[in-house]
Amino acid sequence: MATKKRTSGKQLKIRPVINDERVPKLAGIILCFVAVYLFIAFISYIFTWQEDYDKAFLRNLFASDLSMNNWLGRLGAIVSNGFFYWGFGMSSFIFVGVLVRYGIDLIKNVPLKKNTKTLWYSFLLLLFSSIFFGFVFQNSTFPWGGAFGDMVAMWLQRFLGVVGMFILLLGGIIGFLVWFLNPNFQELTPAKAVQEVKWFFEDLINGKVRRRPGKKAETAVVVADAKESTEALKPSSGTEEREKKRSLLRENQLAFEMAERKKREKKPTLQAGDNALEIAEPIVPEVAPADEEPTIEVADGEKIPTDVAAAAGNTNHSEPYDPTLELPAFEQPTTNLLLSYDDQKFEVDRAELEMNKDQIIETLLNYKIEITKIRATIGPTVTLYEIVPAPGVRISKIKNLEDDIALSLAALGIRIIAPIPGRGTIGIEVPNKKKQIVSLKETLMSEKFKRAKMDLPIALGKTINNEVFVADLAKMPHLLIAGATGQGKSVGINTIIMSLLYKKHPSQVKLVLIDPKKVELFPYAQLENHFLGYLPGQDEPITTETNKVVHTLNSLCIEMDERYNLLKAASARNIREYNDKFVARRLNPHKGHRFLPFIVLVIDEFADLIMTAGKEIELPIGRLAQLARAIGIHLIIATQRPSVNIITGVIKANFPARIAFKVTSKIDSRTILDNGGADQLIGRGDMLLSVGGDMIRLQCAFVDTPEVEAVLKFIGDQKGYPEPYFLPEFHGDDAEHGATGFKFSEADENFEDAARLVVQNQHGSTSMIQRRLKLGYNRAGRIMDQLEALGIVGPSEGSKAREVLIYDEMELEKYLEQLKNTK
Repeated sequence: MATKKRTSGKQLKIRPVINDERVPKLAGIILCFVAVYLFIAFISYIFTWQEDYDKAFLRNLFASDLSMNNWLGRLGAIVSNGFFYWGFGMSSFIFVGVLVRYGIDLIKNVPLKKNTKTLWYSFLLLLFSSIFFGFVFQNSTFPWGGAFGDMVAMWLQRFLGVVGMFILLLGGIIGFLVWFLNPNFQELTPAKAVQEVKWFFEDLINGKVRRRPGKKAETAVVVADAKESTEALKPSSGTEEREKKRSLLRENQLAFEMAERKKREKKPTLQAGDNALEIAEPIVPEVAPADEEPTIEVADGEKIPTDVAAAAGNTNHSEPYDPTLELPAFEQPTTNLLLSYDDQKFEVDRAELEMNKDQIIETLLNYKIEITKIRATIGPTVTLYEIVPAPGVRISKIKNLEDDIALSLAALGIRIIAPIPGRGTIGIEVPNKKKQIVSLKETLMSEKFKRAKMDLPIALGKTINNEVFVADLAKMPHLLIAGATGQGKSVGINTIIMSLLYKKHPSQVKLVLIDPKKVELFPYAQLENHFLGYLPGQDEPITTETNKVVHTLNSLCIEMDERYNLLKAASARNIREYNDKFVARRLNPHKGHRFLPFIVLVIDEFADLIMTAGKEIELPIGRLAQLARAIGIHLIIATQRPSVNIITGVIKANFPARIAFKVTSKIDSRTILDNGGADQLIGRGDMLLSVGGDMIRLQCAFVDTPEVEAVLKFIGDQKGYPEPYFLPEFHGDDAEHGATGFKFSEADENFEDAARLVVQNQHGSTSMIQRRLKLGYNRAGRIMDQLEALGIVGPSEGSKAREVLIYDEMELEKYLEQLKNTK
């Protein structure tokens, strides 16, 4: 898929990432060829090892005039000798099987982690069989056990003796078979023993351990048939394969009915005329018709669709449900896609620290303020100087010297924290002359972020102590971001979204993105089938139009109500308890239960929505902010106009977590944080985070547009879900005729005259109807609302006249006649 490369400012070189489904297939083919090569070399070694050894095989292997008898020449002799003589002897053939298995799985695009058990079993079998061959054939000149098997067998024989060694190996073989076969010794027959051995080798190849409970012979046959029928019922990608499986099911059913018919012939019957009535009729399993979706019977008598069972990976639902199996091959992006900006990292000069310290002490002494101690903590962009004033000095006196200290240091962004909570000191934050860039790559690679056991971890940046700051959005639970233009809001939003993309699987979190500016969040449209959620029928995955925004917010309210109903039915208090129950398979999907992903609503430039829609936006936002925390819906709202008419009291009351970038006035700072300080920031990602009454100064992690596009392309090129995550449909007030429920029969008696007046003048004004028809203003206003409801005039546009939707009187008369006939 071709994508455009965008450059902004300095051109950045990003190493392309190979993410093509052909790569694992090619690697699988290579592994299979390597396995075939080793197999031929090993077979040849069995017949030619003596001749090659006689030719000074070990002493002069790389001589140019030396020819080998191995079928694959000198390289085949080298490789086979390495595996057999210096390795594990005849057990080296296990390497061939492992390579073939992994090669085939790569070709079929099967995740390699599913073969972990196979790898472990092969490793244990390799060690045990090598020691076994080394002990049994210890006097042979052929390297049956290789160097490893001969050496370990010799040591164990000296340690345990010959008899002890024999007992150890025999016990190992018996224990190995019991672990895999789990036989029922009370009813073990030769036929069952052969079947158990057959299952043993199948399990060894598939990397599974089959747990078979000991049951009676007839029951075991029925269970085996049921398992085969269940396997036949699993959905396939093609219709032909599905028909083959259903035909297999019918054959199994026919065999079962024949067996039951033979049993019924031997049962006593009650004669009634010419007909015989059976005492007990056996229950024959039904076969799903070809046009119906097959189901699997579960213990509680309810049926689960086979696609649900297949998605879970086990038909008996014994293992926990894993939502990530719907996209098993999904790979999270690597940090190699991000830049580190090492060339823009600077160390604060010692002379700069001493100079600032002396200036602070001198300024305080000019106002007769003595200090007993001063200490500096260096951050990426700001250095914190902590001072301990002498006894008797009032804190407010130092606080009032903020501007004087800034003047003496000739620096902007001086902020005094008096006192620092929990330390008993007064802090003076002074910007560094050379500011460092905190890269997103550095924060994501930190151990603090990698080990974060949070529902929605976000790496915001670094603190003054130069420590990575990681917060949990689920505990905030909503985030308000505000700041002047160009101070880092968009970068902050990208940082938060990228943190979620690097940490979460698409099944665990969904993003609902609203961008009235239409340019900030549009690159994330590539994640349509992975992480995004939006309304069904929406043209673009990023919501930009105001009416669509209103519908999206109301749709989220519907989603919230539906989730609360699910939580009520499951007796769960929050989304974590609900999902834990669903993963443990304690909730039935046929009763409407499903795994609930977290939903993060991101709104960029909230002020524009408030100005255009007002209460239609504020009311659902307030409802979501108050109620949506428990069911996993979290809001991130950003605006560059932190005024009281934008950030209202309802919004502030429900957004305890707030981020303030640099603003222009103290009033704006108090509007955002209920405290000052945001007006004294230095910009370019310098921000204050207010959470639970605590104020933390951070340097926001920086991620550039090319880095974001590289990560989004890495995710977008991967296979996604068949369709996006659709939100519930919301049917709002449309502009169609009669959408408000108003009928023509309920219209005012002057309605037709008002309609003709408006159409004649092509001017939809309430005051004109009032003057021309000599009506009161309230009655004229009601007639104007009726004209809007029936589609004659458009909606109100403030002080401007309404748009007239019918252009001539003839069209109006036809429309009025139509309304009269349909009333």
